Amino acid sequence: MADLLKHSQVDESMTWDLTDLYPDAKAWEDDFKRLDEALAQFLKWQGHLGDSPESLLAAFKDSDALGRLEEKLYTYAHLRKDEDTTDSNAGGRCSRIEAKAAEISGQTAWFDPELMQIPVEKFEQFRNDPILAFYKRTLDETERERPHTLSSAEERILGMSSDVFGTSHRVFSLLNDADLKFPKIKNEEGKRVTLSHGTYRKYMESSNRDVRRAAFRGLHKTFGDFRNTFANLLESTVKANCLSAKLRHYPDALSAALAGANIPVEVYRTLIKTVRASFPSYYPYFAYRAERMGLEQLEMFDIQNSIVTEVPERKYSWQEATELVTAACRPLGEEYQREMRHAFTDRWIDIPECKGKRSGAYSWGCYDSNPYMLLNFNGTLDDVSTLAHELGHSMHSYFSHKNQEYHYASYHIFAAEIASTTNELLLHHSLMQSSTDPAFRAYLLNNLLDTIRGTFYRQTMFAEFELMLHEKCEAGEPLTADLLCEEYMALNAAYHGPAVAQTPEVRFEWARIPHFHYGFYVYQYATGISAAAAFVRKILAGETEPYLNFLKAGDSRDVMDIMKDAGVDFTTPAPAEATATLFAETLSQLKTTLSACGK
Repeated sequence: MADLLKHSQVDESMTWDLTDLYPDAKAWEDDFKRLDEALAQFLKWQGHLGDSPESLLAAFKDSDALGRLEEKLYTYAHLRKDEDTTDSNAGGRCSRIEAKAAEISGQTAWFDPELMQIPVEKFEQFRNDPILAFYKRTLDETERERPHTLSSAEERILGMSSDVFGTSHRVFSLLNDADLKFPKIKNEEGKRVTLSHGTYRKYMESSNRDVRRAAFRGLHKTFGDFRNTFANLLESTVKANCLSAKLRHYPDALSAALAGANIPVEVYRTLIKTVRASFPSYYPYFAYRAERMGLEQLEMFDIQNSIVTEVPERKYSWQEATELVTAACRPLGEEYQREMRHAFTDRWIDIPECKGKRSGAYSWGCYDSNPYMLLNFNGTLDDVSTLAHELGHSMHSYFSHKNQEYHYASYHIFAAEIASTTNELLLHHSLMQSSTDPAFRAYLLNNLLDTIRGTFYRQTMFAEFELMLHEKCEAGEPLTADLLCEEYMALNAAYHGPAVAQTPEVRFEWARIPHFHYGFYVYQYATGISAAAAFVRKILAGETEPYLNFLKAGDSRDVMDIMKDAGVDFTTPAPAEATATLFAETLSQLKTTLSACGK
């Protein structure tokens, strides 16, 4: 890291321009002082939401004004901190706005309960009053939640209990991230190294099978040694979800988890059913891997390493990366291309790795800013793909903000990964179209197969396991470690087929998946790539308007309706079937490509 520049030393053209947020720190301080005034303006409506439609309209507007100002302050503070985490002034701003945001959250928590307490008849009148027409969608959502909203006293108790409900997840995180000690294994050079979460994936991608075996068994055996503890934590999480659903009068935990976005439970179940139906076209992938690796049968530690080994190393300049991504997005049409150019000409992107800069990559902005991107670009193909991915997020935010008022500008989490994955798939298509190198084309195809396997098939397997956990809990069945190991082993066998031996330690894998503590979250990875696969087929056929309408919709309607209007109906098997078809087509292409070059 000694040869890295500080952020302040990097050429300005390679950094983001945050002056559209605040020209300097003093302007941020001036706005920070305005927060108390905006909060006081909103708080004056406490106890008066039901006075008249005019009062409720004013309260909504003041709430939006407060939220908009808070988000602007929060965004600037965090972007400045992330560009240089050693900057104490930036860190101080972050701490101050975080503390203020927590204070504001506590002082404004009365709003939703008071809204719910407006008598039904009066609320119905408000809901249909032209004065509140803009906020009717929010009022409709409130009405939809009314059967699941408890009395003020009960809501207060649940609110006070939320920290207790989250204990099992916090304990899991501490145990998983801090207290577990993993064994030493021999790396490719024969040196003994300590296994960790951070190095595990690298070892699983190793071309040395002994290294992969040692890493897989070492990590999972460690979790197996604590399986009873992890089972108890997971059961506590599941019980909390089931109890919350029951208290709020939902039929089950799945319904409760999907209710916030008004997603029908059939979407979840249809995904699982459709993925299972695609197994006959999925299993050949593992058989082909075994053949390529010279094995009669794969073990679970043989499915992450690349089966395309002879790949020329490629490095890309920043200019080349932008040209590749621009070419990939060309099928999206002139409007998308025109607006996308702002990312490069208006300095939305903080590009190079720097001393003290936050690692990784993200897209982040607010309604009153550009949709900024933080990268740590080093010129690899993965970095080019990351640019395409984050640009997808940023363009989704850009179009949503440009076409929606603040109140409805933030798209739902269900849709969050669709635009980014769409861009990645378009980049894959563009690189395949422009390359004549069989080895590079094979590498691209292998990467796409790995992406679909990990995002579509594996995450659906997790979703099915999570559903099983809750159904057994709701039936009164204890979630013992033995039961979880047995059920996970059977499910893993079903999702990998006869070409993959069930390595004994895989029965402990459930214990290390943090997403099982998130409450029916993982299925959205699978639906995200399914939507992207469906969109890409339309885009490459010249049908771009539905996709652009999806990007522009924000949260103006239920996310299922937005998707359906764009031609992706998750209540049917079609999106998942499109993804399974893409996987099968990609496998066929890989076989042909490797065969043609004698590999």
